[in-house]
Amino acid sequence: MGHPYSFEEIPGVTWIPVPEPFISVDASRCTGCGDCVRVCLGDVFRLRNEKAEVASLDRCMECAACLFICEAGAIHFSWPARGSGYRSEWG
Repeated sequence: MGHPYSFEEIPGVTWIPVPEPFISVDASRCTGCGDCVRVCLGDVFRLRNEKAEVASLDRCMECAACLFICEAGAIHFSWPARGSGYRSEWG
């Protein structure tokens, strides 16, 4: 496991790198609506060729909003094994 990191523009939050990806997009189900891109506060997703894909998990705050907003059921979200990769000062 890597070293914890934070971003200056997001004070009070520390991310703990996790060894495996915990979000994926099923391209065969994705409609390209972009809801996951718009709801994600961490800019985890992007649209490419009219399909969503995971651009980076570095800023995922594990809110799972992407999972709940995706009406197509294209997003697979499994919280990181052995606990969270995200810590904040506010709980």
